[in-house]
Amino acid sequence: MNVYITKVAKFFPNEPVENDDMESYLGMVDGKPSKARRIVLRRNGIKQRYYAFDKQGNVTHTNVQMAANAVRGLFDEHFSLDDVDLLSCGTASPEQIVPSHGVMVHGELGGSKNIEVVSFAGSCCTGVDALKYACMAVELGMSKNAVVSASERASAWMHASYFQKESEQLAQLEQQPMLAFQKEFLRWMLSDGALALHLEGKPNETGLSLKVDWIEITSFAGKMETCMYAGAEKEPDGKLKGWTLFPEQEWLDKSVFAVKQDTRLLSEYIVPLGIDFLIQLGEKHNLKPEDVDWFLPHLSSMMFKDVILQQSKERGYYIPEEKWFVNLPHVGNIASASAFAMIEELLYSGKLEKGQKILLMVPESARFSYCYCLLTVC
Repeated sequence: MNVYITKVAKFFPNEPVENDDMESYLGMVDGKPSKARRIVLRRNGIKQRYYAFDKQGNVTHTNVQMAANAVRGLFDEHFSLDDVDLLSCGTASPEQIVPSHGVMVHGELGGSKNIEVVSFAGSCCTGVDALKYACMAVELGMSKNAVVSASERASAWMHASYFQKESEQLAQLEQQPMLAFQKEFLRWMLSDGALALHLEGKPNETGLSLKVDWIEITSFAGKMETCMYAGAEKEPDGKLKGWTLFPEQEWLDKSVFAVKQDTRLLSEYIVPLGIDFLIQLGEKHNLKPEDVDWFLPHLSSMMFKDVILQQSKERGYYIPEEKWFVNLPHVGNIASASAFAMIEELLYSGKLEKGQKILLMVPESARFSYCYCLLTVC
């Protein structure tokens, strides 16, 4: 493709939150410190993250506002809002069902020009979904340029107040008033932020650009049950029961809208399925591990790093650790925006050289989807 990422901008809300300060922001369910917090944090390797609310629980930035702020970071004397031809947005945490997240971002940006807007909702792959649509539009000449955003306000699902009703219900039933680990787990994993990319049909005249060589996306949902979900409960047979099938009172009593994860499925399948797809793509595109100069894997937890290294070595598609670039420990897990956060930091790090190849990997545990993207520095 003749499509280039010519600029990347970021927006993180407020000051970074250290591990020991998390509960002062997220609160304590039933007024008691979490027993799972230290276990999860010890494994995930995240040291700090960002939240779009303060210690009093007041929302400081919406998802839409963060996305718009990141997009504004792309504008300068050469490129303004009136120059945008296409806005392509992805998120796993939209703040309304209708209108779409994308048109809400457009509305927040304002401007007098009508533009094409597309919006992708789902989980971690939505940022690259939005990128692929934008690349195809620019490559086909259907758009002169494109702006792509990926943004999350996952903290909307994680404050203790959203789980208090369920805790009270468990206590009334004389059960242990403790959240199931599948709900507790992700409270200490996810955080907030937004990234934006500017796409054009030619590289920058000065400075580096990233040429998009190819983007490949696949889903294993045909043979895999749901692993991560929100707005639903998982039945004993593995099927999901969506929020519209629950009486309204149970939305709170069962924390139906909490984001949950089946950690058993996650541990067993997320890495091997991703390596399966990578091996297929290596053969399809004649891409060997030694061709990759930088590997940017979106990791939900640093504990997956050694697993990926070991299993990829066993499968014969090994990219050594010295080629990895990961910023999870100091940026946090911002789902769909995590991949773009790695691109932004590496692009402006001074470490890149023209001609280098960057391989981006985005696994999505929701129902096991995967994205890979190859970029060339130019």
